[in-house]
Amino acid sequence: MTKILMVCLGNICRSPLAEGILRDKLSSEDFTIDSAGTGDYHIGDLPDQRSINVAKKYGVDITNQRGRQFSVADFDVFDLIYVMDNSNFKNVVKLARNENDIAKVKLILNEVYPNQNYDVPDPYNDSAQGFENVFKMLDEATDVIQQKITKN
Repeated sequence: MTKILMVCLGNICRSPLAEGILRDKLSSEDFTIDSAGTGDYHIGDLPDQRSINVAKKYGVDITNQRGRQFSVADFDVFDLIYVMDNSNFKNVVKLARNENDIAKVKLILNEVYPNQNYDVPDPYNDSAQGFENVFKMLDEATDVIQQKITKN
């Protein structure tokens, strides 16, 4: 079973969307998908209502997710760790114990735009449209992830 973790700062907007979208695409017993935040904000909270609404608009249900914080133990549990931006990448890699841990960490938009170092923007900076834009970016990235991991 392949285990995948989506990581952002607070785990209430971008990473829950990424988790929900990918889970919807990989509705198989062969995958486990979760999300976490690098900060200790929003632990136990539901995703942001705007993330819930935009996901629902596209038929993705993220209402059962709860925020949690990324931990070093996640390196042992997950095979792939997708981060939303460069600051998340740095925060996660800082906790890595070895090269094996570091090799699991990837920028999610690099799946669509290799070596471009694109970040998934913070949707709060652009009202409701920001959440819609983020959903579309994550949908595109998770299409590529799904194709890669189901091919193997």
